[in-house]
Amino acid sequence: MKKLFRLTRKDFFLLVVTLIFAAIAAFLFVSIPLLTRIVVDNVINNHPFEGGGIFTWIIELFGGIEALRGALWLAGIMLLMVSLVQVTFMFLRGAMASVMAENIAKGLKDKLYDHIQKLPYDYHVKSQAGDLIQRCTSDVETVRVFYHQQAIEVVRSIFLVGFATVIMVTVDIRMTFASLIFLPFIFTFSFFFFRYVKKTFKLADEKEGELQTVLQESLSGIRVIRAFGRGKFELERFEKKNDEFRQISYQLLKKLAQYWSITDVLCHVQALIVLVYGVYLTYIGQLTVGEFILFNSYVNLMVWPARQLGRVLSDTGRAEVAIGRIYEILETPKESDTPGAAPHDLKGEIVFDEVSFAYDKGKTVLNNLSFTVNQGETIAILGSTGSGKSTIMHILLRLYDIGSGKVFINGRELATISKDWLRQKIGIVLQEPFLYSRTIKHNLGMAKEELERDEMVEATTVANVHHVIEGFDKGYDTLVGEKGVTLSGGQKQRVAIARTLIRNSEILIFDDSLSAVDTETDKEIRKELKKRGKEITTFIISQRITTLMDADRIFVMERGAITDSGTHEELIERDGLYARIWKIQSMEAIDFEYI
Repeated sequence: MKKLFRLTRKDFFLLVVTLIFAAIAAFLFVSIPLLTRIVVDNVINNHPFEGGGIFTWIIELFGGIEALRGALWLAGIMLLMVSLVQVTFMFLRGAMASVMAENIAKGLKDKLYDHIQKLPYDYHVKSQAGDLIQRCTSDVETVRVFYHQQAIEVVRSIFLVGFATVIMVTVDIRMTFASLIFLPFIFTFSFFFFRYVKKTFKLADEKEGELQTVLQESLSGIRVIRAFGRGKFELERFEKKNDEFRQISYQLLKKLAQYWSITDVLCHVQALIVLVYGVYLTYIGQLTVGEFILFNSYVNLMVWPARQLGRVLSDTGRAEVAIGRIYEILETPKESDTPGAAPHDLKGEIVFDEVSFAYDKGKTVLNNLSFTVNQGETIAILGSTGSGKSTIMHILLRLYDIGSGKVFINGRELATISKDWLRQKIGIVLQEPFLYSRTIKHNLGMAKEELERDEMVEATTVANVHHVIEGFDKGYDTLVGEKGVTLSGGQKQRVAIARTLIRNSEILIFDDSLSAVDTETDKEIRKELKKRGKEITTFIISQRITTLMDADRIFVMERGAITDSGTHEELIERDGLYARIWKIQSMEAIDFEYI
């Protein structure tokens, strides 16, 4: 309930107005059977009219009992007018509830998107995109429907039962007891059904999230699926998840069907009790015809909300699960910065002093790593998969904080430098670059809000992709497919490099980001980069020796430690990992040239 009220905090006025309209509509709804009773007993059958409150005012508005008795059609007009006013307030209640629900849904989506953007890098590594999408769409829609329909229906039912009970007690206590005798059983059964079905709702939500994930992965990787002829396998994978979702949905429908069947019986028994007992009391003269009509109307009026309570509670269970899944995201702590962390000039030495780091406990990735990089140096890093090359870059960007040791940039400890500042000033190009489904110009503009054409051309020229872009029919206005699918791997990497260069970063990181370009293009890019930034500290991670060989120094990493370092010439003279890889790649190059 706290979470529900937290969601309506900004729309508190709308909530209050909606509840007021719901109360008025409920009161007018229960007034119609009461006015019908007055017409039957006091107008038609000449029973004395005792009057009281707003009902006397309504009767007087149409000329009083005598006027109605003289022109019975006025009684019909009176009931019609009350019904029209009641319907008007129902419409206003629905309109206010719709506005409130839409505001809540929009606010939730904005809040979720903003929060997800600020969650730690590790959270996104471990989470599934399909599940996050499902929480931000289907779960939010469930909450919207709950506020628009179920929440207001609960309030309306409470008002209806409350007003009707008060009126029935004042008319006949025996018939009131007969009208309410089965309601506690219906409410109790609905409550336990709600608890029983809640786990099934959660399971259904989770299965839908898994289905979304499979669908999202298949659509994103459709080229890989086609290339490897794995269409049948992916179809079977999707069918399996879809069947699991169908099975749990079927179980849910069976449980709901059981509920409706049982409550149908209880509600009809309750209506039958009122009908039989009411006819008996009317027959012996202890209940008027108008009173019998009133109780018969109220029992249907009260049994319907009671019967609907199961649907409302089951939908409430669905909404509770949805809100819980949404708040699992919102209550995940955002990425926080070190207290007092501030911007700092990054032009200077980078020092790693006995740094150790592990992604998971007991699995050390960096082990007492120490090295110093001078400003403007180009450092190349070679190592096998899992040796810790990319981890160094993650630490520099503070995507992860180190376990022990210290890192300094230009004399200041890394932990005291603002994360946002580091990520603005350190440019990184990944092996798998991500391009948005927009134009090349828009993709390059992600690096800078107001981007001039000269800046674009300069960056793309350095990245050796300007001539390629100019060769497209629409040049820089060429639309790039989802994830850059319309470009080749090398073109994507070069556009990503250009996007990073536009930022004029003080430290540049190329994390195996030249792997998809040919050696000649690789050489041209490195040549242009060297010309462009003599004061820029550059890290190049690669498995290709030709990419690394022109670096000022080369680090060879094995099992989280630097086992060798030096220039290309120095390292090939030693009998180490670098020299062995150099010989293998040189032989491959000679064989290829010979062929």
